[in-house]
Amino acid sequence: MALTFREILSWCEENHKEFWEYMLYDDMHIREVSAEESMHKMDAAFQVMCDTIATYSKDRLSRSGLVGAEGSRLEDYRGLELSKLNALGIKPPMCGDYMGDAMIVALKMAESNACMRRIVAAPTAGACGVVPAVLIPYYERNMGSREEIVKALYVAGAIGQVISERASISGAKGGCQAEIGSAAAMAAGALAYLQGGDAQTICHSVALTIKGILGLVCDPVAGLVEVPCVKRNVMGAVHAISCADMAMAGIRSVIPPDEVIDAMAEVGEKMDPSLKETALGGLAATDTARKLEESLL
Repeated sequence: MALTFREILSWCEENHKEFWEYMLYDDMHIREVSAEESMHKMDAAFQVMCDTIATYSKDRLSRSGLVGAEGSRLEDYRGLELSKLNALGIKPPMCGDYMGDAMIVALKMAESNACMRRIVAAPTAGACGVVPAVLIPYYERNMGSREEIVKALYVAGAIGQVISERASISGAKGGCQAEIGSAAAMAAGALAYLQGGDAQTICHSVALTIKGILGLVCDPVAGLVEVPCVKRNVMGAVHAISCADMAMAGIRSVIPPDEVIDAMAEVGEKMDPSLKETALGGLAATDTARKLEESLL
C-alpha cells in the first residue's frame, strides 16, 4: 500500500523519532547503508546544489535562447542602491532579503537545468529550483547549520515519497501540480522543520502548499522545460515559504494532508492530456508559443 503521512506520524510517535529520521531509516533499510553513509550522500546532494549556484553565469543561455540570465537580472535589481533606484524612477523590491534570495536561487537553478548544467532533481529536473531556493539562502544566512539542512532534505525526501506513491511527481502524469507542486510541498515541509515545527506542523505545511497549487497544468512552450517552467520555480519557492509560515503560526489544513494528496491524484487523473507535458494546450497552444516553436524547428 502507498505510504501515508499518518503512517509516518505514527512511526515517529511509536519510536520517539523526529520526522526526518523516518526517511533516514528508510534509506538505510532500502540501500543497506549506515546512517553515516546515508547522510554523507544527502550532504553531497546539497553540495551539488550549492556548486551550481556558485558557478552560475549570466552569459549562459539555453540552446533555444528562451531562458538564461534572468536570475542575474533579478539579482542586479535587488542589489541597486536607493540613489540609483530613485534616479531610475523605480522603487525598491517589495520582497524581503530571504524571500528575494530564494527567488534568485530558484531562477538560477531552473535556468541551469535548461542550460544542461548539473542539477539535483528535487523531485524532478523541471522543478529543481524550488527546494534549493529555500535551503541555500537559509544556510548562507546562518539561519541553520549544515547538519540541520541535511536533515531538512530528509524531511523533503519523505514528503516527496508520500506524494510519488499516492499521487505523482510527473508532469506527464499529473500536470505541473505534480512537479512544482510537489517541490513546493517538499520545500515547505523542510522549512517548517528548520523553523522548529513538529511532525504535525510539517504535514500541515504540505497540505496548505498542495491546496494552493492544486490543478496547475503542465504546458511547456515548444515542448521545452523552459517557458513557463523556469519562472514557476520562483512561484513554487515563494508559495512554500508562505505556507511554512502559516503552518508555523498554527494554521492547520481543514482537509487532512493525506486527503489533500489523494485529491491531487484525482485532479491529475482528470486533467486533459493536452495539459500534461504534451505542449498541446495552455500556454503552449498560444499564437506566440506556436510561432516560437516554428522558429526553433
